[in-house]
Amino acid sequence: MTPPIFFFAAGRGTRMGALTQNRPKPLINVAGKALIDYALDIANAAGVGQKFVNLHYHGDMIRRHLAGQDIIFSDESAQLLETGGGLKKALPLLQASPVLTMNTDAVWQGPNPITQIINAWHPEMEALMLLVERHNVVGHLGKGDFEIGQDGRLHRAPMDVYTGLQIIRTDVIGEITDTAFSMNVAWDRIAARGGLFGTRFAGKWCDVGQPESIPLAEDMLHV
Repeated sequence: MTPPIFFFAAGRGTRMGALTQNRPKPLINVAGKALIDYALDIANAAGVGQKFVNLHYHGDMIRRHLAGQDIIFSDESAQLLETGGGLKKALPLLQASPVLTMNTDAVWQGPNPITQIINAWHPEMEALMLLVERHNVVGHLGKGDFEIGQDGRLHRAPMDVYTGLQIIRTDVIGEITDTAFSMNVAWDRIAARGGLFGTRFAGKWCDVGQPESIPLAEDMLHV
């Protein structure tokens, strides 16, 4: 059975500068289509049934854009909760474990990344992150996030880049007492007990986190 998916769409997108002054980053257009629509298309093509989206910055615009679609919204308009806190707030809506989570500021070239990560999931995992090797990364400024060990477990290292797509058991989120926190807090806990795994995406990935990444993403899509 395909897990439900939770899309992160609440951030302010400050690195986008003027482009996010009056709209949220998930609604920025790349090659004529909003970023969040690329993520939703991937989920739909992978057969994901239950879809959830969190809202904060210009959340009303995202609601209108997605009107008529079978999507449940998690409203964070009262407080920006970061990624981990946002997932924690949505747990009563999700009512499932594990769940997929996916960022809404990237475009992909290659096989369906959700299908790939679902096929790589095993019951002994507490979390599985989809990574991409540096030579398949476009528009990303970071040096890398994790190294995949021979046993598939992850260690912090400037090697492969996290794509923003994971499967995670939600028990760890309930263990954290903070209201607002980063997913990094959960990942560090999971890694410490040997449950954090990774698999590499068999394609290219573009991080659309800054204005300069938009033409790079469009070039990648049109190859």
